[in-house]
Amino acid sequence: MSNYSNAPIRIYGVPMDLGQNRRGVDMGPSAIRYAGLQKRLDRIGLKVTDGGNIQVPIVEEVHELDSAANAHNASAIADVCTRTYAAMLGCIEAGERAVFLGGDHSIALGTVSGALHRADHVGVLWIDTHGDFNTPEISPSGNVHGMVVAALMGRCPPPLQVGDRLLRPEQIVMIGTRDLDPLERKAVRETGIKVFSMRDLDENGMADVVRAALRVLGHVDAIHVSFDMDSLDPSVAPGVGTPVAGGLTVREAHLLMEMLADDGRVCSLDLVEVNPILDERNRTGEFAVELAASLFGQRII
Repeated sequence: MSNYSNAPIRIYGVPMDLGQNRRGVDMGPSAIRYAGLQKRLDRIGLKVTDGGNIQVPIVEEVHELDSAANAHNASAIADVCTRTYAAMLGCIEAGERAVFLGGDHSIALGTVSGALHRADHVGVLWIDTHGDFNTPEISPSGNVHGMVVAALMGRCPPPLQVGDRLLRPEQIVMIGTRDLDPLERKAVRETGIKVFSMRDLDENGMADVVRAALRVLGHVDAIHVSFDMDSLDPSVAPGVGTPVAGGLTVREAHLLMEMLADDGRVCSLDLVEVNPILDERNRTGEFAVELAASLFGQRII
């Protein structure tokens, strides 16, 4: 089984807000960097390089708003995610772990598609309030950040397919889910994706849930973690665009990351949906840094 614990880390920002309709999340990478991500990882003793930002157009430059297909800005998002995909492939070629800072969660069309090339068997942990399993046919909003997992599985039409590998249901585990649209809920159930909802966490505790999730992904050699900051309770992370009460606590989130660090298979990370306009003195950006530090080896003792 692979262990990535000593691999160097490369950071990329993807300042994209095209996948949703609330401005400000494009400043998320700056907020997390301002909170000292690279310095914190340096202090752990890791070799860290910042690769800068993936080029992203602002929404005013995007003339295509394909509301007829109910997937807003789909072509522009696909272009950005294709560049993000190439950046992930570059990290894999260089033997680096990768951290991608969003931006909205649609950046995962590129990061996950790229991560699927990391090893013969790759798994994804989707830590999010939402399932992101809508398609243009059933989406209430047409916002692509709510379609990402469905698109990764080939359920959305072009251009919302990036790379040449599809994610399979047995490769993904969702943790912290608590807000699904009705038709989305039905679609997730039908696929057989393993979902650990907030009720599962309440009943069993984070430690048992993480152990169970890792058992589900016991067959994989590498794990990509896609962490939406709205998985946290709004009292912990107020600076997100779609807050939902009843999310992860500080200690639950840290324990999750610490146990994943112990597992050793995490090779890449998304930190997405930080919106500093909605935040309180960059609390959400700062907590994103704390969580990354826990995932990459920071310990209490």
